[in-house]
Formats: sequence, structure tokens, C-alpha cells
Amino acid sequence: MTDLPTLDQSGEDRRRAAELSLEHRRPPARLPGYEPERFLGAGAYGEVWVAVDRNTRRRVAIKFYAHRGGLDWSLLSREVEKLSFLFADRYVVQLLDVGWDAEPPYYVMEYLEHGSLEDRLAAGPLPVPQAVSLFREVAVGLVHAHGKGVLHCDLKPANILLDQDGKPRLADFGQSRLSHEQSPALGTLFYMAPEQADLEAVPDARWDVYALGAVLYRMLTGQTPHRTEEATKGIEEAQDIETRLARYRQLIKTAPSPRAHYAVRAVDRALAEIVDRCLAPSASRRYPNAQAVLDALDARTLRHARRPLLILGAVGPALLLIVMTLFAWTSFGTAVSNSDTLVTEGVLESNRFAAEFVADAVAREIDLRWQVLGQVAAGPGFQQALEEATGQPRDHPQRKRLGELLEKPHARYRGLAAASCFVTDRSGIQLARWPKGEKTIDQDYSYRDYFHGQGKDLPPGTTGIQPITEPHRSIVFTSQATHNRIVAFSVPVWSIQSEVTERSVIGVLAMTVELGRFAELRPETSSEGDQIAVLVDNRPDWRGRRGLILEHPRLARLLESAASENSLPYLDDALNRRIEEMRVLKLDLRKAAGQAHTSAEAQGTTDKPAADSIRQLRQLGKLPDYTDPVGGEYQGRWLAAIEPVIVGGSSRGVQDVGWAVLVQRRYDTATYPVRALRDRLVRQGLIALGVVTAVVTGLWGAVILVLNESPRSRLFALVKRQAGLPSEGGSAPRSPDRT
Repeated sequence: MTDLPTLDQSGEDRRRAAELSLEHRRPPARLPGYEPERFLGAGAYGEVWVAVDRNTRRRVAIKFYAHRGGLDWSLLSREVEKLSFLFADRYVVQLLDVGWDAEPPYYVMEYLEHGSLEDRLAAGPLPVPQAVSLFREVAVGLVHAHGKGVLHCDLKPANILLDQDGKPRLADFGQSRLSHEQSPALGTLFYMAPEQADLEAVPDARWDVYALGAVLYRMLTGQTPHRTEEATKGIEEAQDIETRLARYRQLIKTAPSPRAHYAVRAVDRALAEIVDRCLAPSASRRYPNAQAVLDALDARTLRHARRPLLILGAVGPALLLIVMTLFAWTSFGTAVSNSDTLVTEGVLESNRFAAEFVADAVAREIDLRWQVLGQVAAGPGFQQALEEATGQPRDHPQRKRLGELLEKPHARYRGLAAASCFVTDRSGIQLARWPKGEKTIDQDYSYRDYFHGQGKDLPPGTTGIQPITEPHRSIVFTSQATHNRIVAFSVPVWSIQSEVTERSVIGVLAMTVELGRFAELRPETSSEGDQIAVLVDNRPDWRGRRGLILEHPRLARLLESAASENSLPYLDDALNRRIEEMRVLKLDLRKAAGQAHTSAEAQGTTDKPAADSIRQLRQLGKLPDYTDPVGGEYQGRWLAAIEPVIVGGSSRGVQDVGWAVLVQRRYDTATYPVRALRDRLVRQGLIALGVVTAVVTGLWGAVILVLNESPRSRLFALVKRQAGLPSEGGSAPRSPDRT
């Protein structure tokens, strides 16, 4: 189906005009007041020439109806009639003069030098902003035409001319109809609505809506919707016009919806939906008129204009919420960290006080052992019995007497959790033992540390060993009687002093305690879980290693199951060096304080070096990240404090026994209130964040509900109707229905 004679001023027409001009062709007639300039084009009913108005020197286009043979003047007059209806409309090519009585008849209209939109599209599709701008202008032109009762009925790029500003003008109203007319009008293939392709169709504004969508599709993609070589060939092969029109209608209704515009990057959803709705095969699915198209385009423009504000309104609260959340989280983290630090420091300080207290208690208990042993050893009867029993056989009466005197204060031994108590003569031979036992009696133990006090056991059989002359705490050793690991507290037994003889050591009295059974750290002062006190030997043991755990809630079970000495628990070397440094500091402070039992007296000194030593001692004693070497259920992080055991009792002056007390408390247990508060605040913060997010989301949902005039969701449209808000009810589908 060929285009009807319209002023399309295409490239082909210009080429033909140039050829005719070369042939010095003359216009069909000379018009008074107009000076012909060049031939512009020819159509089925005549020719178009460019002329110059002699009065205004303005170029005009003159259309001569030169072919009178069989000419239907009523059809030809329609164009002039519609142009006269649209006189002075800036969106329509203006009619300047009419000469129906001339020979041949003509009319004069303004000449647009920039040609048609078809010429512009020959170079390819337009940028989306430019296409939308032209589309809006064309839509406004159609609104003006429809407002004056004129339906174009043949809108296409060739019938849209561009003025000197690049603005579109509607042209070629040869197929146009007035809104009250009932006669059909055929447009151009692939720009014509399917229902228009019917010789009995009644003109409808939705025909122009379809063509408007096809023009926009062409500007965006460079393609005509549904137009393919196969489709064009199928239509042109039809024998008559009715068959061609039927095939065209069938093609538009059954072919897939045009989708090329979705691939254009700058085409947004709203613009794509405008194209889809304009090209809907069913007229009921299309916009009802050009004004509705313009309204949809204005709504899109409004949404685009609102978008920065909407984005700012959405992003602003979100950013504010994020900033507030980050600030709150940072402050919360700082507060939790500070609280954790304060709680940790408080627990460490509490452990330090506890370690000082237990260390002083251990020192008093050690001094008490030496006192008990010293009282027994200083008894005249005991000294005499020992002197008389020395060198006698096992069944000698004095040996029995010595055993009875040793057993007499056993109640006090048990109160001190003693494993055994025994006495040796000056050469190290064990003469008596409590409780009674046969394995160790008359054995030579002069090589033991508790006898000679050299800090280590000597090889058995070593001769020339001298006994201790002052109270002594031995290294840990293995008992020959029980085969348990024990430590001994020993005192020398002096001879009875007389006016004639000089006082000398006649033996050694000792008390042993098994590892894990020290009375100083009973279960009532050491629990299995929260806080425990541990006794540590910082001096080298029988293996030469430092840091052996002497008392621990799990030590007894560990010793029972120990397969070898390698399984015994020891502190690491770094901690042992720290304890050694603390021992030196505390020993110096005690000596400087003059037999002070606690650091409280030294704390009040005004001596700056002493005060500095106290602070250093306390700082060294705190262990914020301690790992228990016993392991098992005691694995994990502990908060601990260490205090060396310094004896300063009546038995002798200030003495370092080489032990240290370590009080430890589980980190998780100590900081549980902080973690519980943290978890509660996190839960409350998440709830608050969720509530604020829900409120903001709800408010924005309400804003979108109000602003979205054409919701795609039927539920959204229903909500708008229930709320009494204007809505198109989601009548615009995602893609046109194929009806």
C-alpha cells in the first residue's frame, strides 16, 4: 500500500526535483506575487514547487493539482479543509493561500527547509532524550488537531516536517477525517492501527495513538514495528485490497509484541510502557486519545523530576540511619570495650587482693608448720630421746620412746594436712615415723634436700653431708613409702644445751605434704569453676624445671592418671621469669618494711622508690590473658593474679620459700554481665532499627502509593481505590495483550 500524496519532501523527491530543474522544467502555472524557484516533488495529483513571495521574500511551497483527469475534487479538498481548521497552529504546516478557481488549482503553504523526520531517521535512531522531545511535540500537535475535531489518520515520519528550530510540524492531511465523519481512511502500512485496515472502519482517535507509538518506536530503534521483508511480501502478494488489509490485521494481532525498544539502554520502564500501550493491537488496551498519551508522558517526566527528590528522600533517611547506626555502634562498641576493660581490671584487682591474701595465708601456714615442728623438736624429752635413740636398734626402748613422742602431736599434723612426719639422726638415718611404716625406718636419707637444705637431692650414698641448721622447705620429691610426689618442711633438732657442751644439731624433724593436698588451698577457698587458687613452685624441682603446679583443683586427678612426668603441669618460662622478678621486689619490700606481713604497711610509705616498687609489683602480678596449663575443663582464657609467698613469722626472719599463689577466674564468667548487657542492647538496637526501617518503609510506601498514578500491581491499584486515591487501576499491562 503506497503512501498517499503528502508533502513529505523526502530525499528521493529532492533528487527528482534536482533532475527536473536541470531540464529547466517550468511550473504548471505562474501565480501572481510568487516567483518560482525550483521543483520540489510530484505526487498522484500534481506537483509541488518552491517559490518566493515577492512581497515578504519568504519561501513557500505551492502544490498544484495538475492532474484533472478522473480527479475526485472532494477528496483533494479535504487536505485544504483540514489545514484551514488548523490555521495558525504552530504544530501544523500552515496554509497561506488557496486558488481553487485557478488553472490548475493550487494551495500555498509554508516551506520547511529541514525536510521530514523520515529524512532525519535515514541516518539511524535518535538519542532517547531527542526522540522523547520530538514525540512530545508531535503528541501536542495531535492534541491540538483532535481538539479541533481533526483526526490525522496517516501519521508517519514522512508526514512530520522539521522547522528551522528542529521542531516537528504535522503535514499531509489528505487522509484526515473530522471526528464526526463516518467514512474510512487508510493510512500507511505498519504505522496504521489494525482496526483502521478495514474499508468499513469508522475513524477513531486511537488510530493516531497507534501511529504515534509506531513513530516513537521508529525514533528509538530505527525500525518500524512488525515490518519485515517476509511480512511485507505476504501482504503485497494479495490479489485485492481487502485481502491485503485482512492479512495486515492478522499480522498485527498475532505477531509477537515489538521488543526492540527494551534493548535501548536509556529507555526506562515508563517510556517502554508508553510504547507498548500505544502499539497494543486491541484498541481497548490503547490510550483513548493523544491527550492520554501526553498525560502518560507528563507523568513520566514528573516522576523523573521527582526522582532526585525521592532518591534524596529515600537515601537521606537511609544515610542518616546508617550514620546514626554507625555512630551508635561505634559508641556502643567503645562503651562495651570500656566496660569490659573496667570489669577485667576490677577482676584482676580482686584476684590480686585474693592472691595477696592467700599468699599471706600460705606463708602463715608454712610458718605454723615450722612452729609445730620446732616446738616438738625443742621439747627436752624429744631431744633426749633422739640423742639416746641414735645408733640403737629398732627395738630399743628409746627408739620406741622417740616414736611415741613423734606420734603425740598427730592431731596438729592432721590439721596441717600432713602426709607423714619423721625424724632422722645427724647422719640422715630415719629413726621414727608417723604414721608407722617399715619401709623407710633405718634408711639413709641424708641425700634428701629436706636433710641438707641445698635445694636439690644429692646422689644416694654421698658422704660428708651436713644437716640443716634452720627451717627449710624441700623440693618436690617422690616418697619411697607411698610413691607419691611430696614436699617436706623440716627443722633441725638441737642437742640439749649445757654449761659444758656446745649446742649442735643431732637430727632433723620433717613433715611432708602430698601434691594436691595442701590445707592452705582447701575446696572452701578454691572452687571448681568460677575462681580458683593455685600454688606454684618457682624453684627448680627434681627435674630442674621451674613452675611446677603444687596445688590445683584438678591436680589430684591429674596425678592419678599421669602416665609420665611429662604430663605434670608447669608454667611457661616467661611467667616463671615474671614470678622471679616479683619475688625479688617483694622480698626487698618485706625486708625494708621490717617483717611486715602484708603490703599495707609498705603502701603508706612516702619513700618514692618503695612506692614505685609496689606499683611495679602489682602490675607484674596481673595476668589479663592467662592460660591454665592443667587443661581439660580449665582450658580457655582466665583473668589471673600472682603473688609470691614470703614467710616472715616467728620461726625465723623474712624468708623466700620459692612458692607463689596464683588466683584465677574465668574471663567468660567474669565478663558475663558485660556480654549479657551487650547482647541485650544489640537485640534492642536491632529491634529499634527494624521498627525505624519499617516506619520509614511504610512512609515511603505511602508516598509511592500517592504518587504512583498508574500502578502495575493490581493489589497496589486496589489499595489506592480503597484509600480513595486516583488511579488508573493498573490498566496498563506490562506488554500488550494479543487480542
